[in-house]
Amino acid sequence: MNAEFEPNFVKTIPWDASEHLKSAEDMAAYLEAALELGDPALVAAALGDIARAKGMTRISKETGLARESLYKALSPEGNPEFATVLKVVKALGLKLHAGAA
Repeated sequence: MNAEFEPNFVKTIPWDASEHLKSAEDMAAYLEAALELGDPALVAAALGDIARAKGMTRISKETGLARESLYKALSPEGNPEFATVLKVVKALGLKLHAGAA
């Protein structure tokens, strides 16, 4: 086959935000950005990313919620109860803030 007609393939790998959340400041900024966008699915997914960065087993123990339930609730398809969100935020060592728009 002629080299100029060979397809060029780019190898991609999945990007996992949890691998890049190293400090409490990183985690807080990530959650704040998700909250500012106002998309509940994005907020749940961001909490899931942060929980994975901290260790989902640890967050499960601290919240008293099953690890599998947390993975499901804190996914883009999840719809966690507000009580779950508050428990997870506390276990992550983060705070939710309100401000005037």
